[in-house]
Amino acid sequence: MPDYDAFLLVSFGGPEGPDDVMPFLENVTRGRGIPPARLAAVAEHYYAAGGVSPINQQCRDLIAAIGKDFAAASLDLPVYWGNRNWDPYLADTVAEMTAAGVRRALAFVTSAYGSYSSCRQYLDDIERAQAAAGPDAPEIHKLRHFFNHPGFIEPFADATLRAVEALPATARGQVPLVFTAHSVPEAMAAASGPPPGGRYPAQLAEAARLIAERVSAVIGEHPWRLAYQSRSGPPSQPWLGPDVCDHLTELAAAGAPGAVLVPVGFITDHMEVVHDLDVEAAEHARGLGLPLARAATPGTDPRFVSMITALVSERLDGSVTPAALGSLGPAGNFCRQDCCQAPPRPAAPAGSAGLGAERRSGGSGGSSPRASRGS
Repeated sequence: MPDYDAFLLVSFGGPEGPDDVMPFLENVTRGRGIPPARLAAVAEHYYAAGGVSPINQQCRDLIAAIGKDFAAASLDLPVYWGNRNWDPYLADTVAEMTAAGVRRALAFVTSAYGSYSSCRQYLDDIERAQAAAGPDAPEIHKLRHFFNHPGFIEPFADATLRAVEALPATARGQVPLVFTAHSVPEAMAAASGPPPGGRYPAQLAEAARLIAERVSAVIGEHPWRLAYQSRSGPPSQPWLGPDVCDHLTELAAAGAPGAVLVPVGFITDHMEVVHDLDVEAAEHARGLGLPLARAATPGTDPRFVSMITALVSERLDGSVTPAALGSLGPAGNFCRQDCCQAPPRPAAPAGSAGLGAERRSGGSGGSSPRASRGS
């Protein structure tokens, strides 16, 4: 097995104050021709939260937990952190690693799934950072997808049970579970690999099924559905659906006693969760008279942190059996060079708002400025 001498956490990044918001959004949307008025509208969602996205502090908390878990497992690896869109920038971190003499590192990306924006784009980011650092830059190998790892599924199942209990007693029985993930263009999903329709929706559906199965084993069968959120593309471009708010409308019309949102597409409660679900979806549900609860994401749950340590151990010791639940098995350690390529982005129609122009039929634009995980 190859030797590794560092661990790198790779994430999306987010603003940490009001003055950061517009520069951050400009970083995220650079080259897309998004009108300034649309960026300003999205910025209001961050300003409502004090101009601070939760994601950077959550990365700090996760790094602290990883360091303690590594020490308990006798893994002697320095821990680095780099973001795509905000400080600490990945390029700066890889330069720091190069100066420190790191030769080979393992990277954990804060997304469990395979697609262009949740996997391939991060690999591209790493390659650009290595090129910028020069010929002495370390090799960096991304850890595998972990959508069906027990350390990801079990914290979500327990959080879902707590969310059901948080509903009024009259709404708990047979309450539907609504699993949510960041929508992406259908063409991007299809390009994410087999099976037909794409690896991304297939992995999401499997994670949702595994969580629902564990919930049902404790409190009985509950109906469930995978829905999507945080759409951010022109109306002419087909994206994965249904939209979560459209689905809540359908549930209310069908007489559902309530709903439990399970943000299975996210590892922490960042902006797509705390705004798009806790504000927008919650307001929509109140308007429908539909009791709503939301399951917490894994965050720094000890089982999730130990999962990261286990993923590292798999790569350090070939005798460690990769853990995976369900029928899809553990993902491979390496992606093909041609997998999950970005489909051509269609031009927005003249006069279109572009960014977040259509979230759902009749809906407003969302907080997420692109089809990427985590802001």
